[in-house]
Amino acid sequence: MELEGKVAIVTGASLGIGSACALDLAKNGANVAINYRKHDAEARAICDQINAMGRRGLAVRADVASFQDAQEMVATVVKEFGRIDILVNNAGVNRDAVIWKMTEQQWDEALDINLKGYFNYIRAVAPLFKEQGSGKIVNVTSINGLRGKFGQANYTAAKAGIIGLTKTVARELAKSNVNCNAVAPGLIETDMVRQAPDDVRQKALAEIVLGRMGQPEEVAWLVTFLCTEKARHVTGEVIKVDGGQYI
Repeated sequence: MELEGKVAIVTGASLGIGSACALDLAKNGANVAINYRKHDAEARAICDQINAMGRRGLAVRADVASFQDAQEMVATVVKEFGRIDILVNNAGVNRDAVIWKMTEQQWDEALDINLKGYFNYIRAVAPLFKEQGSGKIVNVTSINGLRGKFGQANYTAAKAGIIGLTKTVARELAKSNVNCNAVAPGLIETDMVRQAPDDVRQKALAEIVLGRMGQPEEVAWLVTFLCTEKARHVTGEVIKVDGGQYI
């Protein structure tokens, strides 16, 4: 097992890409604490699957946009597991609107969850990682943070911000033997995507040279790799998982 004895936090892990990441990390040996805000039953079901693998799962309700909640969750995980080795920042929302109709609330919610939420958890684990001289951070961004997307000024601004955050944290924590990378999914078959208008999905699907939507586990496999020692010389990178959608 590549991650035997490691402890991971995955935010937004009750559904979609986050739940796939939590499960794949557990399959590779990690004990996993999952963050969620609303989906209590789903979060506990993921923990049950982790426990069934012989690993330990812990579900913690916390608002990623709250600095205090992040501090408290990290303290809870350390108390429960004794350490933290991996942070996967994944929690995110869409609050779509064209820029001339976007409200301040839509802008603030997207930035608070999709960008500030990542800062909150990195800030909470960074002192621990520096003290122990090791750690892995993987931030889930989006290809739309690299190229922009009509109707998503708030979302793409946040996802672009994650890329800058990733590169800076990679520089700042490198001397502490901490790797910080980002993965940039394209169109992935999640509940969020299934709820999008059909014409929006079809337009995005037409961009994908492999001709199909990605699956959450296909993102999770890359996330897990970046959390292993096989990726110990990879840091500050943004790796697309998009079936060629960005080409």
